[in-house]
Amino acid sequence: MKVVLFCGGLGLRMRDYSESIPKPMVPIGYRPILWHVMKFYAHFGYKDFILCLGHRADLIKEYFLNYQETLTNDFVMTGGKHVDLITSDIHDWKITFADTGLQSNIAQRLLAVRPYLEGEEVFLANYSDGLVDLDLRAYVERAVASGKIANFVSVRPNVTFHYVSADDDGTVRDIRSSEEADNWQNAGYFVFRKEIFDYIGPGEELVNEPFHRLIRAGQLLTYKHHGFWACMDTYKEMQALNDMYSRGNAPWELWKRRPPLAPAPLARP
Repeated sequence: MKVVLFCGGLGLRMRDYSESIPKPMVPIGYRPILWHVMKFYAHFGYKDFILCLGHRADLIKEYFLNYQETLTNDFVMTGGKHVDLITSDIHDWKITFADTGLQSNIAQRLLAVRPYLEGEEVFLANYSDGLVDLDLRAYVERAVASGKIANFVSVRPNVTFHYVSADDDGTVRDIRSSEEADNWQNAGYFVFRKEIFDYIGPGEELVNEPFHRLIRAGQLLTYKHHGFWACMDTYKEMQALNDMYSRGNAPWELWKRRPPLAPAPLARP
C-alpha cells in the first residue's frame, strides 16, 4: 500500500522561521518534520512513498540524495573513516519524487501522481506537517473494511476560545467553551480507494467539491482520534514540537516505544 505525501505548499505562515526552507523540511530535532511523518508510516510497514513536490523541491531531493544515516543511528567508525551502521532509518524505503507544480492545490497534486498509483486498489495519503500517536494499523483495517471510498482522521481543535450561538438579531442562545463543544477538524491521514479520482474535477480542492460529492454518495468516513495530534503550521507550533522532542516527550515517536508492525491486510469489505 503506497503513501502519498503532499510536500509542495508554500508554508506562508512559517516565514517567521525561514522563507528559503519549505515547511516539510523544517526540523524537529535532527530531522525535518517530513521525515518524522514518513518514519511513523514506516513503523507500521508502509514504506513505499510518493512525495508530491512543488515549492523548493530541490531541497527535499537533495536531503534524501545526501541522507546522513549517522545523525539518528548508532554506528561504529574505524580508521577514522570507515563507518558500520548498527541501525538504519531508510534502507528499505522506496521514495518516488514527483513534481506536481508550484501552485497546485492538494487535489490537483493527487491527480498529478495518479500514474504512480496504477494498480493500487487502496492507498494512503497525508499532509506533511501533522504528527499523531494514532494506532495506524487499526485505523487502516477499519477504513478498508468499511468499503468507503475516502476516510480521514478527525481530532478536537486545539483552541481555547468560546463558541457562540445567536439569533439574527444578536440574541445569544448558547455559549460554551471549546472543550465543551463537540467540534472536530480534519487531521489528514487519508485512506483512499482508487475511485477517489472519479470525484475530483480540474482545479478543485480536495475537501471542497470532491468531499461534498462523497458525502452525498455516503462514501466519506472519519475516524475520531482522541489522542495526541499536532501540526506545524506556524513558528510557534514548530517551537512547541521541538520543545517536546528535546524533553524526550514526543508522543508520535511510536517507533521508539513499540516494535515495528506489519501493514494491515488489504481485505475487501
